[in-house]
Amino acid sequence: MSGKGALAYAKLWHHVDARDKYLTPLAQRIAIALRGKYKPIYDRNIDCGDFVVVTNARHVAVTDKQSKELSYTWTSKYPGYKKTLSFHQFLREHPTGPIRKEVWSYLPRDKTRHKLMKRLHVFADEDHPYTANIYRNYEKMGRERFEADQQQSLQAESKADETNTPTKA
Repeated sequence: MSGKGALAYAKLWHHVDARDKYLTPLAQRIAIALRGKYKPIYDRNIDCGDFVVVTNARHVAVTDKQSKELSYTWTSKYPGYKKTLSFHQFLREHPTGPIRKEVWSYLPRDKTRHKLMKRLHVFADEDHPYTANIYRNYEKMGRERFEADQQQSLQAESKADETNTPTKA
């Protein structure tokens, strides 16, 4: 396997900065990268997903409605032990917890779910040991893509203006 085909099958490392990003769309994008659904060779039977490193998880944003209504509940299977925490309490105790639980809910409910979650690395702050592995940085890609689109639209407008200007004969 060489060329473009090898890159399609390779397990890439993605970096996502969660600072001031809304929790639900962020988790959806992370789940897509973990499964490899954006790749042209995607098939649900083939494991073609990537690794995802999430930083600044403690600074994730939620809407006002979510911050009031969102709660996390779990039990220990002993009678009378049911623990419920609000979003802000859960975020204080487990800074990476909301992102992990939200991504967990977007992954398929089968045997591959645990395998995919092992590829997700969530860190509460900016520091992480995977800087050498990162292939894609979503923040940089977004800005670069936006700037490139702006330049292309400006060039297209200038070409259109040149062709539409009347010439004097």
